[in-house]
Amino acid sequence: MSETTTTTAPRERSPEFSLLQTMLRGLRADLFRDVLAYRPLPKSSTDRPLAQLFPARMRRELDILPHLGVLGLALVTMVVGAGALNDEFLSPISGLTAAAPVALTLIRPILAWWLSLAAAPLLVMASSAELSPWTVGSIVGHTAVMAVVAARTRPRTAAWMWVISGVYALFAGEVFGGWYGSDAFPMAVFSGVVLALVCMVQVSSSAKRQVAEERTVTAVERDKRTLLEERTTIARELHDVVAHHMSVVAIQAEAAPYRVENPPPELEQAFVTIRENAVAALTELRRVLGVVRAEDYEAPDAPQPTLADLDRLLENVRDAGLTVSKTVTGAVRELPSGVELSAYRIVQEALSNTLRHAPGAEAAVEVSYVLGGLGLRIVNGRPDSLAKTSPGSGHGITGMRERVSMLSGEMTAGETADGGYEVAVFLPVAASRTEDDA
Repeated sequence: MSETTTTTAPRERSPEFSLLQTMLRGLRADLFRDVLAYRPLPKSSTDRPLAQLFPARMRRELDILPHLGVLGLALVTMVVGAGALNDEFLSPISGLTAAAPVALTLIRPILAWWLSLAAAPLLVMASSAELSPWTVGSIVGHTAVMAVVAARTRPRTAAWMWVISGVYALFAGEVFGGWYGSDAFPMAVFSGVVLALVCMVQVSSSAKRQVAEERTVTAVERDKRTLLEERTTIARELHDVVAHHMSVVAIQAEAAPYRVENPPPELEQAFVTIRENAVAALTELRRVLGVVRAEDYEAPDAPQPTLADLDRLLENVRDAGLTVSKTVTGAVRELPSGVELSAYRIVQEALSNTLRHAPGAEAAVEVSYVLGGLGLRIVNGRPDSLAKTSPGSGHGITGMRERVSMLSGEMTAGETADGGYEVAVFLPVAASRTEDDA
């Protein structure tokens, strides 16, 4: 005789049951777990707009304003709670009983709420007034406790505190004489409005912090992406410049022996070695820098711009409506291709910024050939107040700094005294052998 075993599939829980289970879990986590936990109230930030109105010496002390505010609420609660009784002995005790939980929120907020709730029936029994299930002192004190705890935790905790306080009011109202003259409903409305306002401020502050953090992260990522893009562009340009010269070296080294009649074998071997080294260096350069090239990137057929092309650049910006002058000081000489290209791009970007951000202003470009390097200064005047500026991405200055940094140069950029803007750059250039001999 065979036995058959039947397995029962687990019953699916209804969405309502799952929701209730989640809510009870939240209640346990918010108000029943770690009730005695020590959670001191953090100090306030002193970089907020309101704090900037105070002197710097006083501003350092403003970080304890939340603590002073809580103690002020406790003092108000004590005065109100004591004033509700005419008994000289019970009045101060009643005031302290209502105010102690408010002060306790500074270090143990959840415990303070439970103590405030437990003190409410004691204050009703000690009071000679007919109000129940709350006294005047417990209305002020318990609402203050809930407001402070809600500001320190989350809106869910505020909702649970309000609900449990309402449940207490339902049961305590029957115990202390029914609903005639009960203040349960006014207390529920008053505390609900206070908690709603606190939660709104808390949610708004949290959203602002989150937006600020996201903006900071976005700005950092944007700067990193700008640096990477600029480095990619510089690497491509340098690749084209260096590859061109290395190719010329290889070709000239290969053709040189044919220009000399009966060259000695040593000379031929020297040129062969030069060509082999040039080809090897060119191959290695393309291998290293080739990773930054996009698959669809094509090297420009025309040579890269140099400082000799500045006049053409200035004519273009003049056609765009910018009045610009150029001054060259020092002995004009040929500089390394990377320096010439970077200098041209820096001037180009600075003038583009002037067109976008300072319409109607005049610009001046100064190129200084000095011992040990090249100096650039691009300055514009105050923009026309009636002209409409174009918003930029903020990447121009970052790109210029990256070019200068890769050439071990120095750069300063900032507003001038007359409201204009100035970019000053120095690009170091190693002295050539001809200059050393001179």
